[in-house]
Amino acid sequence: MKQRHLGIAAIAATSVLLFSGCAAGGDGGDADTLKVAYQKFGQFTQMDAHMKKVKEEFEAANEGMTVELVPIEAQEADYFAKLALMNRSAATAPDVMYEDTFMVKTDVEAGYLAPLDDYIAEWEDWEQFPENARQAGAGDDGKIYGIPMGTDTRAIWYNQEILSAAGVEVPWAPETWDDILETAEAVKAYDPEIVPFNIYSGKGQSEGASMQGFQMLLSGTEDELFDTDEQKWILGSQGFEDSLGFIEDIYQGGLGPTPQQALDKNIGTTINSEWIPGGTLAMSLDGSWASGTWIETGSSPWPEWSEVLQVAAMPTQEGQEPGRTSMSGGWTLAMGAGSQNKDAAWDFISTALNQENSLSYDVAASQVAVRTDVAEDPEYTDANPTFGFFSELVSDTHFRPANSDYSKISAEITVAMESVMTGQQSPEEAAATYDQAVIGIVGEENTMAASN
Repeated sequence: MKQRHLGIAAIAATSVLLFSGCAAGGDGGDADTLKVAYQKFGQFTQMDAHMKKVKEEFEAANEGMTVELVPIEAQEADYFAKLALMNRSAATAPDVMYEDTFMVKTDVEAGYLAPLDDYIAEWEDWEQFPENARQAGAGDDGKIYGIPMGTDTRAIWYNQEILSAAGVEVPWAPETWDDILETAEAVKAYDPEIVPFNIYSGKGQSEGASMQGFQMLLSGTEDELFDTDEQKWILGSQGFEDSLGFIEDIYQGGLGPTPQQALDKNIGTTINSEWIPGGTLAMSLDGSWASGTWIETGSSPWPEWSEVLQVAAMPTQEGQEPGRTSMSGGWTLAMGAGSQNKDAAWDFISTALNQENSLSYDVAASQVAVRTDVAEDPEYTDANPTFGFFSELVSDTHFRPANSDYSKISAEITVAMESVMTGQQSPEEAAATYDQAVIGIVGEENTMAASN
């Protein structure tokens, strides 16, 4: 299987001021204060607890230093925009930031991140990170700009009680897309009040739709978005059209949320905090981290989750080898290029990602561990009954294209998805519109026809 390295995105902030007390200009803070920016939103609350713990440890070990935590309460796309806005001013730019792996190359190009090679050369813990994990934080220049906190894979979470009541044999292991649709139809026939299947779709879900929805489908076809050998975007693929066809089957076939529900930016939180625990959603294509919502320290504790829910791998379209597929991403901690105390910023990062803190975070956030000593620790392997399953999917996972135009292409994917899910275009029409949009973004010379 050809695996693709993590892609790049460029998120442009559209508002002038999104943070109270943030003014343009200035000298970029002082050497005795570290500004640490990270996402805190809905189901993703574990990062806030982790940063507070690391702040306490760091300040205790570094007398005279203060850590200023900047939790950004926003969905993914808005978080990227707000972080970009912070980085545009020396007065507000963070010393340490929570950085999506697919944003690393873009932010390196923008001059927001500092290379970490001199620090990791002296860091014994770096040996615990496998090569593919190391590359998650690499720039186009080969230097390392982010240290991975964990990775993830994606699969289908399903309520085995609902499926069993609908006449579906459990444990459930769909072998094709049609198996998913047939199961969704069985749930719909059993109880029309239950949403049979969720797959994130539409512009409001950003990468949740493009990567977690569409590319999970496309990776199970014979086609790809991008040819890594030719460094060209692929147009006119049957796999692209078929993936949109699956979206149409779910949303226009009454097998998923209503388009209005799906276009709500908060649907991810609603699904994992309300619908799944409440038994009103039977199946959801989602990430390995989802159970972090339901554990005792999660945002919506649900003690019965491991008894009610099971997980199944996302099948390939027709059951072709390897029979299953997944998409992976992950997050890093990165250092701001304008930090006035880079040594202290590194000390904070290395403290946050040492063995003890990585273990506690990966367990709390239901992350697939990247550190070898964490992945092999019984405290990690015994902490969650799904950790082993999601870790095994790494062998068949895929990554977003590592190309500077990816973010624009990704946005066009969500446009195509939304036009199909709302019935504005057929899959064929939406795919043709997408092809023209890609040509407009990268130029026809940087595209190639699919070998259907």
